[in-house]
Amino acid sequence: MNISLCTITFRHQLISLAEIAGFARQSGFDGIELWGAHGRNLNMRMDKDADWLDDYGLTVPMISDYLPLEGDEEELRRRTRELCQLARRWKARKIRTFAGGKASVETTTNERSHLIERLRHVAVIVESYGIQLLVETHPNTLADTAASTIQLIEEVNHPALAINFDVLHVWEAGDDPVALHRSIGEWVQHYHLKNITDRRHLAVFDPGNVYSAAGDRTGLTPLFEGAVDYTAVMAGIPEMTSADVSLEWFGNDVFHVLDHDCDALRRRFDYENSHEFKRGPRFLHSVPQTKRNMTF
Repeated sequence: MNISLCTITFRHQLISLAEIAGFARQSGFDGIELWGAHGRNLNMRMDKDADWLDDYGLTVPMISDYLPLEGDEEELRRRTRELCQLARRWKARKIRTFAGGKASVETTTNERSHLIERLRHVAVIVESYGIQLLVETHPNTLADTAASTIQLIEEVNHPALAINFDVLHVWEAGDDPVALHRSIGEWVQHYHLKNITDRRHLAVFDPGNVYSAAGDRTGLTPLFEGAVDYTAVMAGIPEMTSADVSLEWFGNDVFHVLDHDCDALRRRFDYENSHEFKRGPRFLHSVPQTKRNMTF
């Protein structure tokens, strides 16, 4: 299992990429999933790239962004190529996007056809760069239910298209993650892992709340302490133990929770010994805010 943290976790914190990389290395992570906004803001930093990150023993498995599928076609092409070039700089093999911004049940046949066509065009561009386009299972998109996700894969029908399997969002839709994975497992190339204490608090993952510095964080909880039974899910999806996974954390106490969850994943699947060489001193303290430098 290759475990990454997501730089979107640090969207409201004054902390440098070097500090994030140092923490990731000390806590036993294998990689850093780079948020597109952070990657673009690092474009002028010629000293920051995949080779620099390799010195920490880390990789960037995926760039996560939001391609404007509904907008101007030429702008979409430009943004896609820009994202692919960013992926090349960081030697990322995958880019992630959402399949629109509207619930599948509310999407008309014409709107769906338009989005499918756009996704296919993006997949063609991405394939030319030798990478994959991952659509995330996410509310208010064409991949918000098991049925619509399966239909999307069939409709796009392109070898560069794959799925970023967000376990919580599949569960949020009322679908069984294990059952869905049996149907689409061959298209799944990455997993997002996070948890919640109760369905009542799922609104904390709404984009407007996530991106607000003053947003509600009620219900966010460590991976193995929430309503989604990850022990059962991972037992039902054995492929996950040798896959790329990212821990998504949008709450407080960032360093402690990420360190704890990364260690818990290793221990649950008996990876501790095989990855011991990667672990430095336990990183359980907070970095003083006054000593952080923003490089994003």
